[in-house]
Amino acid sequence: MTTSVFIDGAAGTTGLEIAQRLGDRPDISLIILSDDKRKDDAARAEAINDCDIAVLCLPDDAARAAIAMIRNDTTRVIDASTAHRTAPGWIYGFPELVGSDKVAASRFTANPGCYPTGFLALVAPLVADGLLPADWPYTLNAVSGYSGGGKALIERFESADAAGDGIAFRDYGLAMGHKHIPEMKALAGLAHDPLFAPAVVDAYRGMIVEVPIPVAAMQSMRMRVADAAAMRDALSSFYAGSALVSVSSEAMSELLLRASLPASDCLELFVFGAEDGSQVRLAARLDNLGKGASGAAVQNLNLMAGLPETEGLRLASFA
Repeated sequence: MTTSVFIDGAAGTTGLEIAQRLGDRPDISLIILSDDKRKDDAARAEAINDCDIAVLCLPDDAARAAIAMIRNDTTRVIDASTAHRTAPGWIYGFPELVGSDKVAASRFTANPGCYPTGFLALVAPLVADGLLPADWPYTLNAVSGYSGGGKALIERFESADAAGDGIAFRDYGLAMGHKHIPEMKALAGLAHDPLFAPAVVDAYRGMIVEVPIPVAAMQSMRMRVADAAAMRDALSSFYAGSALVSVSSEAMSELLLRASLPASDCLELFVFGAEDGSQVRLAARLDNLGKGASGAAVQNLNLMAGLPETEGLRLASFA
């Protein structure tokens, strides 16, 4: 028996990568609309109502409109937009955090954002265990490959490269209030909005998310905070047995993001501590199109369809 899947927004970057992971699988039957029907609401509504699982790769408003098209109580949904990540009745599709059983049983699953995947993987388990305080104004500094910005940003970077005036670094989100902040705050159980400093570098894919932890400053305010070794041990224990999330114990002097990064649906976590214990740097490395988007959607789809969790996923190393 196959699971029928309709990707609404299949021509976008995320949709194309999901289709690549599903296209040759005998356990999946893709419902594909012709180019002249992709934006036809009647054709889309028919496909959404005919499929077992609809994957929405759409802007927020379009994703909400797609949900309104459902006329049955059987179609299940994975929404890759921001629209439903903190909405009532939706399960946040990060199985390692919320539980694979919850995703498997969900009718409506909200795919996590790429930056929040790195931040939450690091911070949420430590806050939940009492190893980091919930009442702290966390910051996260992150860089992503330009594919995360969709076709317009891809064109901007690649046309600049072709003209010999390439963009090396693009800092953005300078007005604050980034759309990823609500899910990071809610899913990590924080009292304050994180201060989010995102940037884009001249690489197609890949991402590093870093969260600095001023241990000494927290301790001076009588907050409970663990040392680097305890944080690393806690994360290793939390993700023990995961096929996709790993915690490095390797000592290193630098963390690289290569322009030639292969497509990967894995997530690597790192804990770096100062010798005197006064500071810790938490870091996550992932493929923004993998565990940060399309790979996560396929992982969630596998669980919802009762299939092996890593079926069709790319388990390539970042090395």
